[in-house]
Amino acid sequence: MTHFQHKYATVEGLKLHYVIAGQGEPVLLIHGFPQTWYEWRGIIAELAKKYTVIAPDYRGAGESERPQGGYDKHTVMEDLRGLVHQLGFKKLRVVGHDIGVMVAYRYAAVHPDEVQQLVLMDAPVPGTPAADQVRAMPRAWHVNFHNARDLPEALVAGREREYLTVFFKSRFTNPDAISAADMEVYIAAYSSPGGMRAGFELYRAWDKDAQDNKPYLAKKLPMPVLVLGGEMSVSGPLMETMMNQIANNGQFKLVRNAGHWLCEQNPRDVEQFLLDFFA
Repeated sequence: MTHFQHKYATVEGLKLHYVIAGQGEPVLLIHGFPQTWYEWRGIIAELAKKYTVIAPDYRGAGESERPQGGYDKHTVMEDLRGLVHQLGFKKLRVVGHDIGVMVAYRYAAVHPDEVQQLVLMDAPVPGTPAADQVRAMPRAWHVNFHNARDLPEALVAGREREYLTVFFKSRFTNPDAISAADMEVYIAAYSSPGGMRAGFELYRAWDKDAQDNKPYLAKKLPMPVLVLGGEMSVSGPLMETMMNQIANNGQFKLVRNAGHWLCEQNPRDVEQFLLDFFA
Protein backbone atom coordinates (compact mmCIF):
# COMPACT_ATOMS: atom_id res chain seq x y z
CA MET A 1 0.00 0.00 0.00
CA THR A 2 2.99 2.31 -0.45
CA HIS A 3 1.14 4.17 -3.25
CA PHE A 4 -1.45 5.37 -0.70
CA GLN A 5 -0.41 8.54 1.09
CA HIS A 6 -1.62 8.87 4.70
CA LYS A 7 -2.18 12.48 5.68
CA TYR A 8 -3.88 14.61 8.33
CA ALA A 9 -5.81 17.85 8.13
CA THR A 10 -7.50 20.11 10.67
CA VAL A 11 -11.00 21.21 9.70
CA GLU A 12 -12.73 23.69 12.02
CA GLY A 13 -10.50 22.48 14.85
CA LEU A 14 -11.13 18.77 14.17
CA LYS A 15 -8.20 16.53 13.22
CA LEU A 16 -9.04 14.21 10.32
CA HIS A 17 -6.97 11.37 8.91
CA TYR A 18 -7.29 10.56 5.22
CA VAL A 19 -5.67 8.52 2.48
CA ILE A 20 -5.11 10.06 -0.93
CA ALA A 21 -3.96 8.49 -4.18
CA GLY A 22 -3.87 9.18 -7.91
CA GLN A 23 -4.48 12.35 -9.86
CA GLY A 24 -7.23 13.99 -11.83
CA GLU A 25 -10.80 14.77 -10.84
CA PRO A 26 -11.60 13.94 -7.20
CA VAL A 27 -13.59 10.99 -5.89
CA LEU A 28 -14.52 11.03 -2.19
CA LEU A 29 -15.02 7.58 -0.61
CA ILE A 30 -16.97 7.60 2.67
CA HIS A 31 -16.81 4.42 4.75
CA GLY A 32 -19.35 2.95 7.16
CA PHE A 33 -19.52 1.38 10.62
CA PRO A 34 -17.59 -0.45 11.98
CA GLN A 35 -15.06 0.30 9.28
CA THR A 36 -12.52 2.97 8.40
CA TRP A 37 -10.93 4.23 5.18
CA TYR A 38 -9.49 0.71 5.02
CA GLU A 39 -12.70 -0.73 3.58
CA TRP A 40 -11.75 0.86 0.23
CA ARG A 41 -8.24 -0.67 0.08
CA GLY A 42 -9.21 -3.17 -2.62
CA ILE A 43 -10.52 -0.62 -5.14
CA ILE A 44 -8.41 2.50 -4.57
CA ALA A 45 -5.58 1.42 -6.89
CA GLU A 46 -7.77 1.06 -9.98
CA LEU A 47 -9.76 4.22 -9.29
CA ALA A 48 -6.51 6.13 -8.76
CA LYS A 49 -5.43 5.39 -12.33
CA LYS A 50 -8.02 7.92 -13.50
CA TYR A 51 -8.99 9.99 -10.45
CA THR A 52 -7.70 11.61 -7.30
CA VAL A 53 -9.10 9.29 -4.64
CA ILE A 54 -9.73 10.74 -1.18
CA ALA A 55 -10.63 8.18 1.51
CA PRO A 56 -10.97 9.81 4.95
CA ASP A 57 -11.76 8.45 8.36
CA TYR A 58 -14.79 10.53 9.33
CA ARG A 59 -15.03 12.00 12.83
CA GLY A 60 -14.85 9.35 15.52
CA ALA A 61 -13.41 6.63 13.28
CA GLY A 62 -9.95 5.27 12.59
CA GLU A 63 -7.21 7.80 13.20
CA SER A 64 -9.48 10.84 13.15
CA GLU A 65 -10.36 12.74 16.31
CA ARG A 66 -13.29 11.58 18.46
CA PRO A 67 -15.24 14.55 19.79
CA GLN A 68 -18.17 14.11 22.16
CA GLY A 69 -20.75 15.29 19.66
CA GLY A 70 -21.39 16.20 16.06
CA TYR A 71 -22.40 12.77 14.76
CA ASP A 72 -25.45 13.95 12.86
CA LYS A 73 -24.72 13.40 9.18
CA HIS A 74 -24.86 17.08 8.30
CA THR A 75 -21.95 17.85 10.63
CA VAL A 76 -20.00 14.79 9.48
CA MET A 77 -20.58 15.86 5.88
CA GLU A 78 -19.40 19.40 6.48
CA ASP A 79 -16.21 18.02 8.07
CA LEU A 80 -15.45 16.11 4.88
CA ARG A 81 -16.51 18.97 2.63
CA GLY A 82 -14.08 21.19 4.51
CA LEU A 83 -11.34 18.63 3.86
CA VAL A 84 -12.17 18.49 0.15
CA HIS A 85 -12.03 22.28 -0.07
CA GLN A 86 -8.71 22.35 1.77
CA LEU A 87 -7.34 20.00 -0.87
CA GLY A 88 -8.33 22.51 -3.52
CA PHE A 89 -11.41 20.80 -4.96
CA LYS A 90 -14.91 22.21 -5.33
CA LYS A 91 -16.66 19.72 -7.60
CA LEU A 92 -16.34 15.99 -7.07
CA ARG A 93 -17.87 12.53 -7.22
CA VAL A 94 -19.07 11.18 -3.87
CA VAL A 95 -19.34 7.50 -2.90
CA GLY A 96 -20.78 6.26 0.40
CA HIS A 97 -21.28 2.84 1.95
CA ASP A 98 -23.36 2.04 5.05
CA ILE A 99 -23.23 5.14 7.34
CA GLY A 100 -21.30 6.73 4.50
CA VAL A 101 -24.47 6.56 2.39
CA MET A 102 -26.15 8.93 4.83
CA VAL A 103 -23.23 11.36 4.72
CA ALA A 104 -22.94 11.15 0.93
CA TYR A 105 -26.66 11.79 0.43
CA ARG A 106 -26.46 14.81 2.68
CA TYR A 107 -23.52 16.19 0.66
CA ALA A 108 -25.45 15.86 -2.59
CA ALA A 109 -28.75 17.15 -1.18
CA VAL A 110 -27.33 20.26 0.51
CA HIS A 111 -24.63 21.06 -2.07
CA PRO A 112 -25.97 19.71 -5.39
CA ASP A 113 -23.87 22.17 -7.39
CA GLU A 114 -20.70 20.54 -6.01
CA VAL A 115 -21.55 16.85 -6.49
CA GLN A 116 -21.22 15.72 -10.10
CA GLN A 117 -22.20 12.10 -9.47
CA LEU A 118 -23.34 10.20 -6.38
CA VAL A 119 -22.98 6.53 -5.45
CA LEU A 120 -24.94 5.01 -2.54
CA MET A 121 -23.98 1.49 -1.46
CA ASP A 122 -26.27 -0.86 0.47
CA ALA A 123 -27.77 1.34 3.17
CA PRO A 124 -30.90 3.50 3.47
CA VAL A 125 -31.09 7.27 3.68
CA PRO A 126 -32.69 8.39 6.98
CA GLY A 127 -36.18 9.71 6.39
CA THR A 128 -36.98 7.33 3.52
CA PRO A 129 -39.38 4.39 3.82
CA ALA A 130 -36.38 2.11 3.28
CA ALA A 131 -34.80 3.36 6.50
CA ASP A 132 -37.99 2.62 8.44
CA GLN A 133 -38.19 -0.85 6.89
CA VAL A 134 -34.60 -1.69 7.78
CA ARG A 135 -35.09 -0.48 11.31
CA ALA A 136 -38.04 -2.86 11.73
CA MET A 137 -36.19 -5.94 10.45
CA PRO A 138 -35.01 -8.53 12.99
CA ARG A 139 -31.77 -8.97 11.03
CA ALA A 140 -31.07 -5.26 11.54
CA TRP A 141 -31.40 -5.50 15.35
CA HIS A 142 -28.21 -3.51 15.77
CA VAL A 143 -29.82 -0.26 14.57
CA ASN A 144 -32.04 0.04 17.63
CA PHE A 145 -29.47 -1.49 19.97
CA HIS A 146 -26.87 1.11 18.98
CA ASN A 147 -29.48 3.84 19.35
CA ALA A 148 -29.94 3.11 23.07
CA ARG A 149 -28.11 5.50 25.40
CA ASP A 150 -25.16 4.06 27.41
CA LEU A 151 -26.31 0.43 27.31
CA PRO A 152 -24.29 -0.64 24.24
CA GLU A 153 -21.11 0.82 25.70
CA ALA A 154 -21.71 -1.01 28.98
CA LEU A 155 -22.30 -4.36 27.29
CA VAL A 156 -19.57 -4.16 24.64
CA ALA A 157 -16.73 -2.65 26.72
CA GLY A 158 -13.89 -5.16 26.93
CA ARG A 159 -15.68 -7.42 24.43
CA GLU A 160 -15.11 -5.39 21.27
CA ARG A 161 -13.34 -8.28 19.53
CA GLU A 162 -16.21 -10.70 20.12
CA TYR A 163 -18.86 -8.16 19.17
CA LEU A 164 -17.19 -6.94 16.00
CA THR A 165 -16.30 -10.45 14.83
CA VAL A 166 -19.95 -11.51 15.00
CA PHE A 167 -21.10 -8.18 13.54
CA PHE A 168 -18.91 -8.62 10.46
CA LYS A 169 -19.24 -12.34 9.86
CA SER A 170 -23.02 -12.42 10.17
CA ARG A 171 -23.22 -9.99 7.22
CA PHE A 172 -20.95 -11.91 4.86
CA THR A 173 -22.18 -14.50 2.38
CA ASN A 174 -18.96 -16.32 3.27
CA PRO A 175 -17.80 -15.81 6.90
CA ASP A 176 -14.18 -16.27 5.77
CA ALA A 177 -14.40 -13.45 3.21
CA ILE A 178 -12.36 -11.15 5.46
CA SER A 179 -8.92 -12.25 6.60
CA ALA A 180 -7.86 -12.32 10.24
CA ALA A 181 -5.32 -9.58 9.52
CA ASP A 182 -7.94 -7.31 7.95
CA MET A 183 -10.31 -7.95 10.83
CA GLU A 184 -7.58 -6.86 13.23
CA VAL A 185 -7.45 -3.43 11.56
CA TYR A 186 -11.09 -2.78 12.42
CA ILE A 187 -10.91 -4.36 15.86
CA ALA A 188 -7.91 -2.19 16.76
CA ALA A 189 -9.66 0.96 15.52
CA TYR A 190 -12.85 0.39 17.50
CA SER A 191 -11.26 -1.12 20.61
CA SER A 192 -9.27 2.04 21.24
CA PRO A 193 -10.73 4.63 23.66
CA GLY A 194 -13.96 6.18 22.44
CA GLY A 195 -14.14 4.12 19.26
CA MET A 196 -17.35 2.23 19.94
CA ARG A 197 -19.03 5.22 21.61
CA ALA A 198 -18.42 7.33 18.51
CA GLY A 199 -19.84 4.56 16.35
CA PHE A 200 -22.98 4.30 18.46
CA GLU A 201 -23.45 8.07 18.33
CA LEU A 202 -23.80 7.83 14.55
CA TYR A 203 -26.90 5.67 15.09
CA ARG A 204 -28.25 7.86 17.88
CA ALA A 205 -28.35 10.71 15.37
CA TRP A 206 -30.62 8.86 12.92
CA ASP A 207 -33.83 10.56 14.10
CA LYS A 208 -32.23 13.98 13.76
CA ASP A 209 -30.87 12.97 10.36
CA ALA A 210 -34.36 12.02 9.22
CA GLN A 211 -35.73 15.40 10.30
CA ASP A 212 -32.81 17.21 8.66
CA ASN A 213 -33.40 15.32 5.40
CA LYS A 214 -37.15 15.88 5.30
CA PRO A 215 -37.15 19.10 3.23
CA TYR A 216 -34.55 17.68 0.83
CA LEU A 217 -36.43 14.41 0.32
CA ALA A 218 -39.40 16.44 -0.88
CA LYS A 219 -37.54 16.90 -4.18
CA LYS A 220 -35.33 14.53 -6.11
CA LEU A 221 -31.57 14.81 -6.54
CA PRO A 222 -30.59 16.40 -9.87
CA MET A 223 -27.24 14.65 -10.47
CA PRO A 224 -26.77 11.09 -11.80
CA VAL A 225 -27.06 8.56 -8.98
CA LEU A 226 -25.82 4.97 -8.87
CA VAL A 227 -27.23 2.73 -6.15
CA LEU A 228 -25.61 -0.62 -5.32
CA GLY A 229 -27.28 -3.34 -3.29
CA GLY A 230 -25.79 -6.56 -1.95
CA GLU A 231 -27.52 -9.63 -3.35
CA MET A 232 -27.75 -11.25 0.10
CA SER A 233 -27.95 -8.19 2.35
CA VAL A 234 -30.87 -6.85 4.40
CA SER A 235 -30.76 -3.51 2.60
CA GLY A 236 -30.12 -4.77 -0.93
CA PRO A 237 -33.71 -5.52 -2.01
CA LEU A 238 -34.87 -2.07 -0.83
CA MET A 239 -32.27 0.01 -2.63
CA GLU A 240 -33.83 0.17 -6.09
CA THR A 241 -37.15 1.45 -4.76
CA MET A 242 -35.33 4.02 -2.62
CA MET A 243 -33.32 5.16 -5.65
CA ASN A 244 -36.50 5.92 -7.59
CA GLN A 245 -37.77 7.97 -4.65
CA ILE A 246 -34.68 10.15 -4.26
CA ALA A 247 -33.16 10.51 -7.76
CA ASN A 248 -34.34 11.88 -11.09
CA ASN A 249 -31.52 10.15 -12.94
CA GLY A 250 -30.73 6.90 -11.15
CA GLN A 251 -29.48 3.44 -11.96
CA PHE A 252 -29.41 0.36 -9.76
CA LYS A 253 -26.91 -2.51 -9.78
CA LEU A 254 -27.00 -5.67 -7.71
CA VAL A 255 -23.62 -6.84 -6.43
CA ARG A 256 -23.64 -10.61 -6.81
CA ASN A 257 -22.32 -13.05 -4.21
CA ALA A 258 -22.21 -10.32 -1.60
CA GLY A 259 -23.82 -9.49 1.69
CA HIS A 260 -23.50 -6.02 3.20
CA TRP A 261 -19.69 -5.67 3.00
CA LEU A 262 -19.59 -5.18 -0.77
CA CYS A 263 -15.98 -4.05 -1.18
CA GLU A 264 -14.64 -6.95 0.83
CA GLN A 265 -16.71 -9.67 -0.87
CA ASN A 266 -16.82 -8.54 -4.47
CA PRO A 267 -14.39 -5.63 -4.95
CA ARG A 268 -13.94 -6.26 -8.68
CA ASP A 269 -17.65 -5.82 -9.48
CA VAL A 270 -17.89 -2.73 -7.25
CA GLU A 271 -14.81 -1.26 -8.88
CA GLN A 272 -16.15 -1.87 -12.39
CA PHE A 273 -19.59 -0.47 -11.56
CA LEU A 274 -17.95 2.72 -10.32
CA LEU A 275 -15.61 3.12 -13.28
CA ASP A 276 -18.40 2.51 -15.79
CA PHE A 277 -20.69 4.99 -14.00
CA PHE A 278 -18.02 7.68 -13.75
CA ALA A 279 -17.15 7.27 -17.43
